[in-house]
Amino acid sequence: MKNREIAELLYEAADILEYQQVEWKPRAYRKAAQMIENLGEDIKKIYERSGKDGLTEIPGIGESIADHIAEYLETGKVEKFEKLKGKAPSGTAELMEIRGIGAKKMKKLADAFGIMNVSDLKEAINAHKLRKLENFGEKSEENLARAVEQYEKSHSRIALGKALPLADEIISALKARCKSARCKVDLAKIIYTGSLRRLRETIGDIDILAEAEKEEALKVMDAFVSLPDVEEVVLKGSTKSSIILKEGTAIDLRVVTPESYGAALQYFTGSKEHNIELRNIAIKKGYKLSEYGLYSKESEKQIAGKSEEEIYEKLGLVYIPPELRESRGEIKAAAKNALPKLIEVGDLRGDIHMHTNYSEGKESLETMIGEAEALGYEYIAVTDHSRSQRIASGMEIEKLKAQWYEIDKLSKRFKIKILKGSEVEILKDGSLDYPDEVLKELDIVVGAVHSGFSAPEKKMTERIVSAIGNRYLDILAHPSGRLLGKREAYAVNFENVFEAAAANGKVMEINSQPSRLDLNDELILRAKNFGLKFCISTDSYTISDLASMRYGLGQARRGWLEKEDVVNTYPYSRLKEVFKKIKH
Repeated sequence: MKNREIAELLYEAADILEYQQVEWKPRAYRKAAQMIENLGEDIKKIYERSGKDGLTEIPGIGESIADHIAEYLETGKVEKFEKLKGKAPSGTAELMEIRGIGAKKMKKLADAFGIMNVSDLKEAINAHKLRKLENFGEKSEENLARAVEQYEKSHSRIALGKALPLADEIISALKARCKSARCKVDLAKIIYTGSLRRLRETIGDIDILAEAEKEEALKVMDAFVSLPDVEEVVLKGSTKSSIILKEGTAIDLRVVTPESYGAALQYFTGSKEHNIELRNIAIKKGYKLSEYGLYSKESEKQIAGKSEEEIYEKLGLVYIPPELRESRGEIKAAAKNALPKLIEVGDLRGDIHMHTNYSEGKESLETMIGEAEALGYEYIAVTDHSRSQRIASGMEIEKLKAQWYEIDKLSKRFKIKILKGSEVEILKDGSLDYPDEVLKELDIVVGAVHSGFSAPEKKMTERIVSAIGNRYLDILAHPSGRLLGKREAYAVNFENVFEAAAANGKVMEINSQPSRLDLNDELILRAKNFGLKFCISTDSYTISDLASMRYGLGQARRGWLEKEDVVNTYPYSRLKEVFKKIKH
């Protein structure tokens, strides 16, 4: 569907014209863009059916704009707009998004200081240049500094661990507001879409899709833009609205009718490449696929659209789970009915990496065990830090044995099985932080690197491979060592690591901490090719951390893992056998 493309084209042209201080055209272009964005039908379809006359029937589109749209639909560009782009700074569009900067101010800043983009503007603000400019002053500079900060907040990547709870919260609040006496709309179908639904580790902004009849859509939009945490309403229409929350996150809401809900959900969830592949399949079968449905090319009758399942079925594919829609072979597999049966949350029987206040954890052993039992787990492993991790209050051998004694006592009070474990530091020479006579007494040994991250690849690889060769190491924890947005993964040859792990029967951890998500989906796919087994663990320090299992599960699903690939889906007796086998 070309609506979004053409709307963005007109918005960009309006920004450039405003920069050039053309008085009336920017307003006309923006009005036309908004009408097209909220149009309930594909504009290309209107043009094919009725030509330019059909375009001018759309409110806000006159002869001149209709000519531009026709030119774009015919050639893929508008010659006049191409020339316009050469007459304004390349950063015009982003600068215009900053609150308090209109075209006149932007031109004044460009003429005075050569400010062409947000980076230039930040530099000028930090150097206190703006306050020296006529009609600006210190207050204006401070306001622009805040506006730039808001802009960067709303345009930065958002971690999955922040985005997912926030989306859940917004959806819950919107459903409640729509049920109120004032709105009276039951949003039975509403969900986040885009890269968030695919559970990517970071996302750009949050996209939400809801189903409602046409006469209900505006009520839903009224409820959305009036949510308590809204800082700014960027756009409000009958089918799409955009807001920015006070904490900076941008959220788009689209409302579609029941007959198009499944098609829209599929369209706004899949990656660009996944959707292109689907559209090509549709064309080959004599269909047209858009966010409004799957249509017969000849009769223009809708073939499917109410559900995602029927879209995939009509295209000759089994249903593809959202996490797989990245164009990594899932469509070919779906055509052959060869997709994996992905692991589900109900498959997990336990959490085998967590901490207590014996080391760096914040909760008592009893509290962590009680919460895990309340979650319905069959077993857990307590894995506090080993002795060399002094910064994490790592345990000396005597303290470790005191913990074993307490575990034995608590095991009599709780139904859940409690495994004695430790997160043991992999030292720089590749040895483990406890001697073998201690390690062999542990039910689970989780090996991890917490230091020397800047080591050369060869040295780090040798360090980890050497540790993997220790018969008592069971699991390699957070194998790449990264912290999202804070620390890059250390340099290591994962082919060598995975090969050594496979030869020694070791388990690879998928760490569910939102700041880690390690292994990530790409490394999971690579590790699976070596025939490795995995565990999904929370690495919890508090009882609230135990809920982060959903994030690791998402990465496992993105990595095409099935229940059998993950050892903490096994019953307790089988899990014990797995680790017993590793040690022998």
